[in-house]
Amino acid sequence: MYILIVEDNDDLAANIGEYCEEQGDIVDYAGDGLTGLHLAVVNNYDVLVLDLSLPGLDGLSLCERLRLDAGNNVPILMLTARDTLRDRLTGFETGADDYLTKPFSLQELHMRLTAVVRRAAGATDHLVVSDLIFDLRTLIVRRSGRRLTLTPTGMRMLELLMRASPAVVRTTTVERAIWGDDPPDSEAALRGHIHQLRGIIDKPFPTKLLKTVHGIGYRLADDESL
Repeated sequence: MYILIVEDNDDLAANIGEYCEEQGDIVDYAGDGLTGLHLAVVNNYDVLVLDLSLPGLDGLSLCERLRLDAGNNVPILMLTARDTLRDRLTGFETGADDYLTKPFSLQELHMRLTAVVRRAAGATDHLVVSDLIFDLRTLIVRRSGRRLTLTPTGMRMLELLMRASPAVVRTTTVERAIWGDDPPDSEAALRGHIHQLRGIIDKPFPTKLLKTVHGIGYRLADDESL
């Protein structure tokens, strides 16, 4: 999963993020509500972990603005120290998908994140960008009906890029998806993987989907259809 954690407690955010990364997830962080809102709007996250009490813009206001102003329906798991029925109902009314009271188990948190993402996905287990289709159940990738063969690393990169499409995925995020917290010192290794992926999904086809955003990262999109 591609997760945004919006939490002003640095230690708690780090604990959640490290646990999720151990499960194979990609994690971004925001320490205040305004930064969280900005990141949620410009990136295609699978789910948000949102603290209720935040500096700048509280969790309820962020959730409401994300739903009503930005029209963004990303699943949201709200964290709070408040445990009254009124507080939980208010969270759901503003657009939260689930609610977890502190303190909590990291295992339970991750199970809830997985559940809300599955509910949001409904019956579909396919990622689609233009004529490129990735079946997440069978791990079969096709473009224009033609089956493509990818390495496990290529599949991880492709899933990350397709989930984020058409947004840019930063180089550091792609590196974490491949190597975790121990990336190589040189970017040459990542460029090699990108070159290999591009050769498989783009080279045989007239429309090129995988773009390099120099100095920032990579994006997957059919710009002619945007």
